[in-house]
Amino acid sequence: MNILALSGNVKRPSRTASLVNVIADRLQQRIDGHLRSIELVDAAPVLFRALRADQLDTEGKAIVAAVERADIIIVGSPVYRASYSGALKHLFDLVDYRALSGKRVVLAATGGTPLHGLMLEHQLRPLFGFFNAITVPTGVYALEADFTDHQLTNPAVLERVDRAVEEIAAISPLADAGVTAAGKRSELAA
Repeated sequence: MNILALSGNVKRPSRTASLVNVIADRLQQRIDGHLRSIELVDAAPVLFRALRADQLDTEGKAIVAAVERADIIIVGSPVYRASYSGALKHLFDLVDYRALSGKRVVLAATGGTPLHGLMLEHQLRPLFGFFNAITVPTGVYALEADFTDHQLTNPAVLERVDRAVEEIAAISPLADAGVTAAGKRSELAA
């Protein structure tokens, strides 16, 4: 199983990347899989060399292929002007519209006010609906105050992370088999 931790951050250090990594780490503890991380602070300059997928160079094609081959995508973005980052938008403009059908997705975002959390439902969820991907019900949104030195510390947000991880595990092939990464039978399959 290929798990992609995709962060739409365009600066470093990044609370968004930290949040995505917490989700990825907890998911990898829950189910077995190969984890790859992509931060757009690194990938965006490569992707912006092309305006269309047929213009991508080898490095850009590899980034898009990682998205298209993922079985599970944890996607996070800082909220910019009530939406996800333009770099993230550009990446998904390059992804084949058929490539994410049936893929499982966890949505995450960071923002400045509680109202920015609506971006998950009004921007990110419809994006993955277009791709016919399966987003879990629980999105994870965190404010600047939920972090200490760019590390997520708010227990309530960590609870949402755990809920989203359980939801994604419940719809993964590994959970269907009734075995967790630790080799224990899952309660869902029992």
